[in-house]
Amino acid sequence: MTRFFPSGLVALLLVVSTLLPAQAQKVGLVLSGGGAKGLAHVGVLRQLEKNRIPIDYIVGTSMGAVIGGMYAAGYSPDEIEQIVLSPEFQNWTSGKPLESKTYNFLTSEPSPSALRLGIAIDSTFQARVSTNLVNDLNLNLALARLLAPASASSNYDFNQLFVPFRCMASEVFTRQLVEQKKGSLSDAIRNSMSFPLAFRPIRNLDGKYYYDGAVYDNFPTNTMKKTFAPDIIIGVNVGDVAFKKYPKNDDALLGSTVAFLGTSVADTGSVGRNGIYIQPDLDGLGVGDFERVKEIIAEGDTAAFRSMEEIKMRIGRRVDSVDLQKRRLAFQALAPKPRFIEVRVNGLRPDQNEYASRFFRRSGRDYSLDDIEEGYYRLSSDDYFKNIYPRIRYDEARKGYVFSVDAQRNNNVSTEVGFVLSNRPIDNLYFGLEYRYLRKLLYTASADVSLGRFYNGAHGSFRINVPAKLPFFIEPEVVYNQWDFQKTGGVLGRDVINTQVRQQDTKLGAQFGISPNYRSRFLLDVGAFVTKDEYTNSKEITSADVLDATVFRGSTAALRLARNTLNRKQYATSGHRFVYTVRGVTGSAKYSPGSTAEQFGNTQTRDWVQFRATAERYFPFKTERHAWGYFLELTVSSLPTFSTYRASQTIAPVFAPLPDSRTLFLDSYRSGRYGAVGLRYSQPFFKKLEWRSEAYVHVNARPLKQGDLQTAVRRSGLDRPRITASTGVVFETPVGPLALHARYYDDSSERFGIYGHLGFILFRGRALE
Repeated sequence: MTRFFPSGLVALLLVVSTLLPAQAQKVGLVLSGGGAKGLAHVGVLRQLEKNRIPIDYIVGTSMGAVIGGMYAAGYSPDEIEQIVLSPEFQNWTSGKPLESKTYNFLTSEPSPSALRLGIAIDSTFQARVSTNLVNDLNLNLALARLLAPASASSNYDFNQLFVPFRCMASEVFTRQLVEQKKGSLSDAIRNSMSFPLAFRPIRNLDGKYYYDGAVYDNFPTNTMKKTFAPDIIIGVNVGDVAFKKYPKNDDALLGSTVAFLGTSVADTGSVGRNGIYIQPDLDGLGVGDFERVKEIIAEGDTAAFRSMEEIKMRIGRRVDSVDLQKRRLAFQALAPKPRFIEVRVNGLRPDQNEYASRFFRRSGRDYSLDDIEEGYYRLSSDDYFKNIYPRIRYDEARKGYVFSVDAQRNNNVSTEVGFVLSNRPIDNLYFGLEYRYLRKLLYTASADVSLGRFYNGAHGSFRINVPAKLPFFIEPEVVYNQWDFQKTGGVLGRDVINTQVRQQDTKLGAQFGISPNYRSRFLLDVGAFVTKDEYTNSKEITSADVLDATVFRGSTAALRLARNTLNRKQYATSGHRFVYTVRGVTGSAKYSPGSTAEQFGNTQTRDWVQFRATAERYFPFKTERHAWGYFLELTVSSLPTFSTYRASQTIAPVFAPLPDSRTLFLDSYRSGRYGAVGLRYSQPFFKKLEWRSEAYVHVNARPLKQGDLQTAVRRSGLDRPRITASTGVVFETPVGPLALHARYYDDSSERFGIYGHLGFILFRGRALE
């Protein structure tokens, strides 16, 4: 029977239904994108659960998809907060390597490069330059691990998640908004946060690439209405809104607004007449301020608290907290056990896929999670495999998870450029080139050159990487080095007087390396060498003087164990580095006297064994820039004396605690036997600057002194302790550190001084170090 009501009564009923709370209302939650500001959604969720407000559907974009997706996957607001407050989360968003997952199998020695550019060249010689985006290795694996259980529990249907969920993405080629509703939850969320020029888009199983949903709809209320049609929408916007008129403080707003030029602007009225719109006060917070997690979450909490009276008035239905937790635990219990039965690598040639898959080694019948992680980070340790994406999918028939890696050829050519500018004459330019070729093995050919007044060097190598059960590499190489130590003066120290010592190295050899775990590397280094040291025997030298020369030819072999997780190549503030080296040397030294010599030429056979241990470690306080650390070094050698005192000093090991130590020839810092200990401290200074202080004490054992006819005489016992200290400021720039330091050396030829530099003061070590 059809009933008809007067139009006035219908209008009255509509008004009453808007004002009075409904008992069976369905509530949809819309979470916008906004980078780091999207963490405010955590605070909103916490307030909604605290006040027993139901959440029946969730639609999210970008960071709203991340937070909303985790909630839909069964994580509570407190659990989500713990995740985003963890130190690992900072590494996910910044792309910083995880210290516990640093893998040194392919890691080369630190170079002074400031810029590394990757280029992919195919068989038709078409080149593609790799964009400089955030490293997403940590993020991708974290999302896969966190969301794989929920994906399996829901049978890869977003309607069957703990809360029905939609995740928005953009298909830029067809200019379409994509509503993701099934498949891998981690894939969907990763698509939704692929903001242009920040995170790279991933290749999906359908072969397509999707970008951040914010490009076309950063506040997807329309999708919520169309898909779920809830009675009430709670919309939380942390992105931009359109101004009704041009703002007066346009210059202050410009910095925070430019990040949203490629995103849609929220329509604050799109939640509907009966909806609730929440806009947290995030003034002064940027899309990249992930380190301010607590502050951002608190703003979301505050905004929801202020709107709670309106929320309760509009939504009469309440959720029992105990029942909610029971349902959450029941959903989590549906997840299959974390048993990995297979690893697959896709996307490359069959022989290349086979090479990549050999990095994954099972410790038992099945793969453990540790096996999966180790293989993943081993594979990604080389630039060639930076562009990989992990997936975890449950195989119902086999009752286990399959871990797959979508690999794409990334950088088969890499170029490096670096420089250092200084107040002292040690300026340098650095160029490097690397080419990789992958078939069943990975072959790498590399060359680099350094050019400057103080240091010139060249290096070439060919590496063969073998992903055996214990991965190893073989690398033949040739090295040439030249150092010119000059006496300088003047306030800025750039007035070059004359060359005091000139050293040259040429080495032809090979390295064999293995990495038994993430951070360690064993290296066997063998080779033939020729060193040529030219020097004066007088403190004063003229242009007419001829330098003495010692040419030492021979062979050497060394075994080195290295562990390195430092966060920077220079001026580190976190991580550690341990290097232990045992080296044997044998050869023949030919001495040719110069104009300042008091001896005749001769030839001597010289053999020795040397042990050297270096350890440094940092302990961050509140931030990585606020830290203290220690430094230890011990050198014990049977190094014999050479024809003259100066010849013996030029071949001796060097204690070089400060960045500019290697650019000075200091007798008191050269010895075949010494021990050293030091402390380092750094803290923020005017936000962008770091104040860094260092102090060291070292003692030489059985030091050399000059005897009659310029010979080297070894004294007994220990030399007096010598102090080295430095203090100054460091500013990290995109091209390397900009530093200015006052320092003190305990040597008669060098005491107090000031040095400043831009770029990395890093030079290749001598052939016998």
